[in-house]
Amino acid sequence: MKKVLIVGAGFSGAVVANTLAKTGKYQIEVVDERNHIGGNCFTERDSVTNVMVHKYGPHIFHTSNEKVWNYVNSFGSFRPFVNRVKSIYKGEVYSMPINLHTINQFYGKSFGPAEAKKWIESQGDVSITDPKTFEEQAKKFVGEKLYKAFFYGYTKKQWGTEPRNLPASILKRLPVRFNYDDNYYNDVFQGIPKEGYTAIIQKMLEHANVQVKLGNHFSGEKDKNSEYHHIFYTGPIDAYFSFRFGRLGYRTVYFKEYRADGDFQGNAVINYAEEEVPYTRVHEHKHFTPWEDHKATIYFEEYSKETDAEDIPYYPKRLEEDMEILKQYESEVQKLTNVTFLGRLATYRYLDMHHIIEEALDSAEKFLAKEGQS
Repeated sequence: MKKVLIVGAGFSGAVVANTLAKTGKYQIEVVDERNHIGGNCFTERDSVTNVMVHKYGPHIFHTSNEKVWNYVNSFGSFRPFVNRVKSIYKGEVYSMPINLHTINQFYGKSFGPAEAKKWIESQGDVSITDPKTFEEQAKKFVGEKLYKAFFYGYTKKQWGTEPRNLPASILKRLPVRFNYDDNYYNDVFQGIPKEGYTAIIQKMLEHANVQVKLGNHFSGEKDKNSEYHHIFYTGPIDAYFSFRFGRLGYRTVYFKEYRADGDFQGNAVINYAEEEVPYTRVHEHKHFTPWEDHKATIYFEEYSKETDAEDIPYYPKRLEEDMEILKQYESEVQKLTNVTFLGRLATYRYLDMHHIIEEALDSAEKFLAKEGQS
């Protein structure tokens, strides 16, 4: 069998490993420098409370792609879960994303949908015709007051810079609704695996043709890889090339964890919008599994910071200087004939889980078609 190396045991690597292994034509070696599979989707039960914990922050699976939904459900049962995020600003608890209830509560009104839409339009800055920055987009979109309340402080903490320094594209993912729908996502399918994400990925990797090696650092182009027919790489693109053109900018997050009796905040995720509160949000993990019953609780305060060399990169910043560096790395990628770059870090894009799975499936299928195995 042809030997294939997969660097990274998260969703990208696991999907490709499973797809190739089932053909019976490849011997798959999956390596990961961490001591566990699952990447940032890793979940495990807390030894004190027995609550299933999202160790690297909240992960709610959502997609409108039925193929992807059916695929992940083939590896385990997903329970329905609606993400209803709250935001605290000046002692008031609001519903996010901004919806009719948020608007009426914030302005002390009782608008219907048409009235609220007209009101928000009147609050927008009409002098901004072509918003280039996050701040301009927000002010044009929802006006000064809602921008300052829900976006300014949170965004400054999240990205470590003034929102006027960020591209407008970051805000385009955030909707405003003129009804009382407080589901954070618009996708058709939404849920959380009953036994956690680690169990899903474990089943993807359980195949006689797949060998997983944890605590195994891959050094990119410096590694001697001639023994492999092909490599699927899901690590940072700049790390693969030993940062020869410089480091790409990322934000990372870290957590302070606490335990308590009973229920701490009554919701899975609550944002803290004010700049003066040092953390961006608090996630209480028992609320991600409402089908379970726990007397105690565990919750994380989430903090954002710049990514140092020893940190796990989370969010690609994609500022102008980053994109110039990225072009140089992408030019090097084009020269490689037996390496495929997959996932958030390897392509330097913000991707949700369903995007990652869809692209991994597509990449594996294209690889097999090229090999004549489809």
